Amino acid sequence: MTKHLLGAAVAAFILLPLSSHAADPARQAEVAGRGADVMPFDLKATTHIFTKTADGGVQRVVAKNAADKRQVELIRAHLHEIQGQFRKGDFSGPSHIHGDQMPGLSQLQTAAPGQIAIDYREVAGGAELTYRTVDPKLVSSLQDWFDAQLSDHGPDAMAGHHHMHDRMPQR
Repeated sequence: MTKHLLGAAVAAFILLPLSSHAADPARQAEVAGRGADVMPFDLKATTHIFTKTADGGVQRVVAKNAADKRQVELIRAHLHEIQGQFRKGDFSGPSHIHGDQMPGLSQLQTAAPGQIAIDYREVAGGAELTYRTVDPKLVSSLQDWFDAQLSDHGPDAMAGHHHMHDRMPQR
């Protein structure tokens, strides 16, 4: 009987989804509070999706209610604005929200202009930024930065998976 219980417990543990992005709820609340200083949209009304790629990653923000035109407009304006800031090496927004010790952030801040390509694209219900670099250290920094955001934004963020139809150019 004990063997069966132990086996069931091990099987249940193996089947439970494990998250490497778990964070302290108090930390998530702090981040959400500071996020309101930087992000014009309602964090609770949006989902942040972070997809790692071989050469960087894709940061997508969409309104939970795609019909909420105001949130969609705010998302698009914000991502377009931070694209320009990030291209200049200005990561003061993430630094304010997540802190100066955010994993990957100091390396991103010291990247030379143009070392990370950052492209903006509108998607249904929001927008996305695609980060690409040929520098393996910066790829790693981008992905560490994504992981930190996943953790800090908690239920308002998720890891994404790249699908070819997501990358088709808009017409």
